[in-house]
Amino acid sequence: MRLLGVIALLLVTGCASVPMPNDSCTTKIAKEFGECIEQPEIIQLPTYEQLLNFPPAEKMPVVAVYNFKDLTGQRKRRDNLADFSTAVTQGSTELLIDALKTAAGGKWFRVVERNGIDHLVRERQIVRSTREDNEETKDKGIQPLLFAGIIFEGGIIGYDTNIESGGRGARTLGVGAQQSYRRDVVTVSLRGISTLTGEILLNVQTKKTILSVGGGFDVFKFVDMDTQLVEIEDGVAENESITVATRAAIEAAVVAVIIQGDERGYWDIQEQKGDESEETK
Repeated sequence: MRLLGVIALLLVTGCASVPMPNDSCTTKIAKEFGECIEQPEIIQLPTYEQLLNFPPAEKMPVVAVYNFKDLTGQRKRRDNLADFSTAVTQGSTELLIDALKTAAGGKWFRVVERNGIDHLVRERQIVRSTREDNEETKDKGIQPLLFAGIIFEGGIIGYDTNIESGGRGARTLGVGAQQSYRRDVVTVSLRGISTLTGEILLNVQTKKTILSVGGGFDVFKFVDMDTQLVEIEDGVAENESITVATRAAIEAAVVAVIIQGDERGYWDIQEQKGDESEETK
């Protein structure tokens, strides 16, 4: 009976860490698996808020992004397995374009399409051909494409794993608990190039720490006059998303580029009305 009591107590304690269905779980699958299916959400990091609330530009520069890729060449690490998946995201070009359009709520950069320029040119040819075949629109031309004054290049230049790791634990009378952590770092480089001269006008590098933590407890104990053995383990680990960390580093790089361009006189940050009123006082 003592054995059954100990097992029941441990099971109740362990179940407290298992996610259980709540009132928001309405689907049959969610109730069967004992957890809610998360709804899609918009990622809004602190760097995103800083970028979104940044003061607008006096005159929006036209910029282009051809390719902002992974330059690390690293693969995911798996023990005793060959894994050809890349360690970092391959969608960094889209993350950079999104960050440029997010700046000041879309009032900083005029971003022109270059990553999918083949599709754009093909569609423009279809429009031009359709208008030529129609008598009513035969004489109507199509607007020329905007040219970019600055091209943004760069990429993810570093992904350093296990920069720092550690942990702690304790055990007494067959009952123990432990906790561990690990820090990785992702680094991105962003540069702005003049389309007319080819000169590198701007260059910044930013990094973001990726934190992974884990913890758990275990029981190894003899009960009922040392004739029955109870052994239970429980634990959980949480890893920060590499993609989200890369996005934060790219957003921080865009903020740094805007500030650097203003300091070097390539563009001007619009003064806020609050700042102007303080200066007049």
